[in-house]
Amino acid sequence: MRRILLAAVVPLAILAQDPVFRSNVALVRVDAQVTQALGSVAGLQKEDFVVKDNDRVQPLLYCTQDEEALDLLLLFDVSGSMQRNVRRVAASGRVALGELRPGDRVAVADFNTDSFLLFPFTADLAQAASNVDRVVDVPFGGGTHILSSINDAAFYLKKNGDAHRRRAILIITDNEGQSSMREKAVVDRMWESDVVLCGLIVKSHADSDFHMAAEDMLGAAEKTGGEVVNASDPGQSFREMLRRLRKRYSLYYQMPAGKPGTARRVAVELSLPAKRKFPEAQVLARKGYLVPKS
Repeated sequence: MRRILLAAVVPLAILAQDPVFRSNVALVRVDAQVTQALGSVAGLQKEDFVVKDNDRVQPLLYCTQDEEALDLLLLFDVSGSMQRNVRRVAASGRVALGELRPGDRVAVADFNTDSFLLFPFTADLAQAASNVDRVVDVPFGGGTHILSSINDAAFYLKKNGDAHRRRAILIITDNEGQSSMREKAVVDRMWESDVVLCGLIVKSHADSDFHMAAEDMLGAAEKTGGEVVNASDPGQSFREMLRRLRKRYSLYYQMPAGKPGTARRVAVELSLPAKRKFPEAQVLARKGYLVPKS
């Protein structure tokens, strides 16, 4: 199996491209996940959301809940501490890929102190499942540089992801890592690449401190509108994440004036009538974006 440095395949020249704003009218798109105890909340309209950009409420132009095709990059931790976990993770991951649909694409990468692309995007879901199975064949060892590997994965998605698909990174790790990069720089890169970060923290039964918080990864995931789950059943957790990604709302509003290259804050919540109807609902959405340079 050939392992290629994940960051090396993405030239820095692409940073001038703009994947966030997909319209000549400069619209901001924010994907929002709305869930309650029984699962995703369906049927909401634009009147059911309140979106603030730099603390100012923005009129929503569109709100859809279409099941868009997905570009999913699976990022496996292959540091020494994960070797005892990866076989069951790969097996459950292969089963969970049954949640994908025709038109979705899957790429597979791994990381320790560096990140490596194992298999580029494929729309052949049977091949994608086979690719996940082969993760167990790679060499294990080294440290765990979580944030820098997420940053490399966002680079890859920026170059190779389809602007008409929902783009996500799912990182599978035991979260026993070392500091490798500032969270803010990683979040900026993911905002620029329009990517959602989700994480599965997998511990073996022999591990203690199962509920150890993934502080860096949690912060990055939250700011992109993603989630991190302590997964005693990785396959079921994986499937649920994919279901929730599919059922997200896409909210559009006109981009306010802003200095190119600067970050703007975004906050999404339900309107008061929607909160009364769904008092236990929780909303996940990215916390900001970068004003495009062009």
